[in-house]
Parts: sequence; structure tokens; C-alpha cells
Amino acid sequence: MPFETSAILISVVVILILSTFFFIISRYRKCPSDKIMVIYGKVGSAKDGSALSARCIHGGAAFIWPIIQSFEYLDLTPMSISVDLKNALSRQNIRIDVPSRFTVGISTDQGVMQNAAERLLGLKLVEIQELAKDIIFGQLRLVIATMDIEEINTDRDKFLEAVSRNVETELKKIGLRLINVNITDINDESGYIVALGKEAAAKAINDAKRSVAEKDRDGAIGEANAKRDQRIQVAAADSEAIKGENESLAAVAQSNATRREREAEALKRATAAEKIQTAKALQEAYLAEQEAESARAAREKATQEADILVKAEIQKQKLQLEAEAQAEQTRRIAKGEADAIFLKMEAEARGMQEILTKQALGYTQLVQAAGGNATDATKLLLADKMEELMKIQVEAIKGIKIDKVTVWDGMNGKDGAPATANFLSGMMKSIPPMNEMFKMAGMEIPGYLGKDAAETVKASEEAAG
Repeated sequence: MPFETSAILISVVVILILSTFFFIISRYRKCPSDKIMVIYGKVGSAKDGSALSARCIHGGAAFIWPIIQSFEYLDLTPMSISVDLKNALSRQNIRIDVPSRFTVGISTDQGVMQNAAERLLGLKLVEIQELAKDIIFGQLRLVIATMDIEEINTDRDKFLEAVSRNVETELKKIGLRLINVNITDINDESGYIVALGKEAAAKAINDAKRSVAEKDRDGAIGEANAKRDQRIQVAAADSEAIKGENESLAAVAQSNATRREREAEALKRATAAEKIQTAKALQEAYLAEQEAESARAAREKATQEADILVKAEIQKQKLQLEAEAQAEQTRRIAKGEADAIFLKMEAEARGMQEILTKQALGYTQLVQAAGGNATDATKLLLADKMEELMKIQVEAIKGIKIDKVTVWDGMNGKDGAPATANFLSGMMKSIPPMNEMFKMAGMEIPGYLGKDAAETVKASEEAAG
């Protein structure tokens, strides 16, 4: 029996202890992050010694004493309030409509939470919205009454700042805070705002047109400047290119002129040398008849030399003038004409080269015909020219006219020969014989044309001896 009583007592104590523990645990409340826990009842006193009506906790936990304390939650969910304000009187006594939407919520600031606990605890969400709506209406009308329509319509930031400042101040008194303000539109009965809008639109359009015109003008000016710079640069480049081309053409023309001048000079020297050689040959031919007609031969020689030198000088000046004129013309003509002249001169040079080549080939064949002996080939050439040389000798005495010859012969000639015979013999001896002509040319007359008289006499003496 005592054992059973002890067990019952122990069980009761354990149950009491567990019940007390669970009861204590159940009175310990944690506050969610989206709510404010308001503990009311006997919650202590403030720093100034006055009793607190409630204690607010956000983001924590607290033990709620039974009997002397209780708690409730304030929801922190934002509330969107539509405020359709109509006929609000502005400072200009013009009534306007300001439809707007305000977003408010219970503040988590320590002092403002206390106001919310005192004024909003126990109210439903609709009731809180209506209370806030009344405050917003009043403050919105107050702000509009202190501003002009131009400020409200154009300077929205200033208007919203004034509304937010006034509304925020009044909402804090009941524990709320302003989260956002959105003014949807502003209208007036007199159409003043519409007129302002049209004026602003017209001004914006005019400004835009002016800006577009200015941009078009700037673009046109820029384009014109760009084209001008382009034309200047292109002209400068073309000028440089033309200058380079002209310098190249001038250099080519100068080179061609120099080449033609040198060719002309060489041709002049060759012509002069040929004439000089011809003159020398004629001079050597004339030496044979100097004894008979020294005066006439000298005059003819001087005449021939003068003609040759004058012609050579005239030809030289002519070639020089032609070369200078051709060089000047070459500088003025285009590259195609210069090339054409160059091709023509090249063709003439090839023709001259072809002639010289044929002559050289003919001389080569002549040497081959002479058995490879260049001396014999030269003799054959001179023999071919002998007829012309004889004509020159005949021409030397052709002009002598003897109408009458009176001979007074004293028979005092050599070996008893009459003097007349000696005169005629001396006259005939003044003409160089053919054998002497061949000797002067470095050749010997062929045997079938006869021998020298001295050689004939010597041969006869050797045969008689």
C-alpha cells in the first residue's frame, strides 16, 4: 500500500512537471519576419518611468507571461491604396483631377511600431486602408493647393517629393510608412493642362524640327567639307601624279633627244670622215697632174674642199637643228607619239643596220672570192673604181683648148731629136699612166694590160744578154 501511494505521488509530480514544462514552452512565442508581435498587458515601464502600453518585437522571440500578458500580430504586407482625387484646388484656383496610387505598410522603426501597436492593433486590413486613404486625401489636397499647375505638370519630381514628405509625416503618426507614390494622370476641367501639353508638344516638335534642320545643315556642311577635302586631296594626288608623269616623259624625251643628238653627231662624224677620205683620195689623184696644172688643180682642190666643208657644216647645222627641233617636239608630244617616233627611228636604224650588214656580207663574199686574201679583195674594189678614176684624169685636161700650135724647132733636142717631139712627149707624160695609177693604189696592173716601159726595156736587155 505505501508503495502504491509513492508511485502515484511520483507520477503526479512528473505529470505536473511535464505539464508545467509544456505550458512554459507554449507561452514562448517567435515573431515571423513578415509580422510584428505586439505584447500588451503588464510589459514594464519606459525610461521616463511611465508605463508602456505595449512592447513590439520584429524578428525575434519573447516569453508571454500568462494571465498578465497577451500578444497579437501586425501584418507587414504592403497595402496598395487607390486615391482618385477630383476637383482639387490649385494655387491658381484651377480645379484639377489627380488620380494616383499609394503603397503603404506598417513601419518597422522602433517609435513608429509603437504608434502602430497603439492605433492599428486589432483593426482589419480594410479599415487600415481607409484610415490611410483619408490621410492621403487630405495631404494631397494640401500639397496641390500650394503649387501651380505648371509645377505639378512639368516638375513631377518636385510634386512627388512634396506629397511623399507630407504624407509620410502624417502616416508615421499612426504607425504606417509610405513605400511608393504613382501619379497616373493629371487633368483639369478648364483644359489648361491640355493647352500646356499642346504648347509643350508644339515646342518639342519645333525644337525637334529645328534640331533636325541644324543636324541636316551640319551634315550638309560636313558633307561639303568632306567633298572639298576629297577634291583637294584628289587634285593634289593628281597633280603629283601628273607632275611625276611629266617628269618621266621629260626624262624620256631628254634621253631620246640625247640619243638622237649622239646618233646625229656620230652620223655627222661618219659623213665628215667619209667626205674627208673621199677628198683625200681625190687629192691623191690630183697630185699626179699637179705639175701640168698646179694652179687649176689647187683651185679645184680648194673648191672641192670648200664645197665638202660647207656641205658638211650645213649638214651638221641641219642635223643639230633637226635634233633640237625633234627634242623640243618630243618634250611636247604624248608618250604614244614618242613611242611611235622611237619605233620609226628604230626601224630606220634596223634598215641602216640591214644595209650595213648586207655590205659587210658582200665584202665577206668578195674576200672569199679573192681566196680569202683581203688585199686582193681591196685591189678588186679599186679595180672596179678605176674607170671612175680615169674619168677624173681625163676631166683634168679636158678643158684645155689648143687652137693652133706653132713650133719653131731648132733641132737641138736630145740625141738629135727635134724639140717639138720632146714637147709632145712631155705633154703626154704629164698624164699619169695606168700602171702608175695602180701603183699609187698599192696594186700591180695585170700582165695582159701591159708592163712598165722601164721594166720592158730591162726585160729586153736581159733577154739579149
